[in-house]
Parts: sequence; C-alpha cells; structure tokens
Amino acid sequence: MPRDRFIDKHKTAWQRLEDLLTLLDGTSLRRLHREEVRELGRIYRRTASDLAIARAESRDPRLVNYLNSLVIRAHGRIYQADAQGGSRIKQFFARELPQTFRRTWRYTAVSFGVFALFSLIGFLGTKYDPDFSELVGVPSSFRELTIETKTHWWEELNDANQEGASRIMTNNVQVTIYTFALGALFGVGTLYLLAFNGAVIASVVALTYRAGFGNALLTFMVGHGVIELSCIFIAGGAGLLLGSALVLPGDLSRADALKSRGMEAVRLMMGVAVFLVVAGTIEGFISPAPIHPAVKISIGVLTGLAMYSYLLLAGRD
Repeated sequence: MPRDRFIDKHKTAWQRLEDLLTLLDGTSLRRLHREEVRELGRIYRRTASDLAIARAESRDPRLVNYLNSLVIRAHGRIYQADAQGGSRIKQFFARELPQTFRRTWRYTAVSFGVFALFSLIGFLGTKYDPDFSELVGVPSSFRELTIETKTHWWEELNDANQEGASRIMTNNVQVTIYTFALGALFGVGTLYLLAFNGAVIASVVALTYRAGFGNALLTFMVGHGVIELSCIFIAGGAGLLLGSALVLPGDLSRADALKSRGMEAVRLMMGVAVFLVVAGTIEGFISPAPIHPAVKISIGVLTGLAMYSYLLLAGRD
C-alpha cells in the first residue's frame, strides 16, 4: 500500500488516539467514560499494529517515529496504574470511595431501613416484655444479669483498653464481613443479619432501660456508635449490591452484573475497613473512659459529621 494511502486510511484513528491521550493529561483513566476506555484500548492496539507494518515495510522514518512515540505514550497512560502506588491510594480515598458511596446510596438506605425497622421492633417488644428479648436472640442469662444485678458489663474495658479495642475491632470486622458476604445468597443473608443485629442491639438497650441505667449504656455507645453503625449499613448496602446482581441483573447477564456491582461493593468494603479501625479505637479507648458524657456525645457528633461530609462531598467536580 502506498505511503499516502496508508496514512489517509489510518490518520483519523491516530488523531483520535492523540485526542484521548490529551484528555488523559488532565485526568486519570478511571475518569473516562466506559466507551472511551474501550475505544482507547482498541485504537491503541490498532496503532501498535500500524507501527509494526510501518517498520516492516520501511516506510518514512518520520512516520515510524511518530507512531512509535504515540504508542509509547498510550502504553504509559494505560498501564501507569500498576506503578502509581501511593497516588493510587490517594485517588481511591479522595474520589473513588465517596463517589461509589453516592452512586449506591439507595442500597445503603435500604440496609439502614431494615436495621431501623427491626431495631424499633426489638426495643418496643423488650421494653414492654423482657421475655421478648429471648425471642430475638438475647440469651436469658444476659437478661437476668442486666435486670437483676444491674451490671454495667461494658465497664470491664476500663481496665484493659488495648485488649478491649482489639477484641472489639475483631468482632466488628466479623459482623460487617458476614453482612457483606451473605449478600451472595441473593441478598437474603444480608437482610437477615441486618434484621437480627438491629433487633438484638435494640433489645439490649431496652433491657438496660428496664434496669434503670439505659442512659449510661447510650453514653458509652454514642462516641463510636455513629461510625460503627454506619459501617454496618454500608456493608449491608454492599451485600445488597451483590444480591441485586443475582436477582435483578437488568440488561446484563448475571455474571456481568455481578462483576460490575461486585467492584462497587468491594470499594465500599475497603472504606468500611478503615472506618472500623477508627470506630474500634474510639470504642476501646474513649467510650469506656470515665469522662464527661458531653465529651463522648461531642465525639460521636463530630466524627459522624466528618464521615458523612467526606462521603457526601469529597470527589465532586
């Protein structure tokens, strides 16, 4: 094929590749639309093939140099994520995590709704009949300990904060992982754990109110509770993302829907892992400390405002 015909045939694709690379100079690959990413990969491979042809047929050296620089530039932008390291982590927390939270907020809202509904049932049922707590899963021995001895069982953390913080974080991680992972059971497992945990936690609070020290328990919980409960809601939303991909895949196959929504769910859970460390630290070191309730309430309010300000506002253009 004559040189001019070769250039005329392919120059539109080369120019389009240049345009996409220029667009990437001011942003990252993940900011492109899905079709633009696919187009970039397709034109990159075609241009690499054109370069091989130009070299093999000993065409104009200027053409070979142009295509070579274009291919090298495209290769660097496509595969640079492998070497980004800290900047990749920064990009995730600065943009991807809060953007994912906002895209999937309806699933988190459903998670919160289920938890809140069964919390209300557990609290009201136990408040009027302490035996109801057994029905939702609170052991009778715990009920008797709370009501009869009026034991402030959470105060044991005062003497072993480090050990308590470690135990708390381990338990919180287990609950959130199970809430997320059981979404693979068509979402039913996630819904069950949300309902169960909501009813149990509310029943325990109701028992302490019947024993006369409910405010003391809430004072203990408020410092870490906003972040900790939010982690459960977000993990529940991530689990429901998995379940919805299996039950309602839409126009996609179940495998493609699971892959797409599964990536969103994994991003949410990466954020949850960080939030849980914060919640566990507060619960182990601040919540059981003998400090004024107003301080604990302030910590709960401020950490909640900081968390949701970040999730709702960060990463906006």
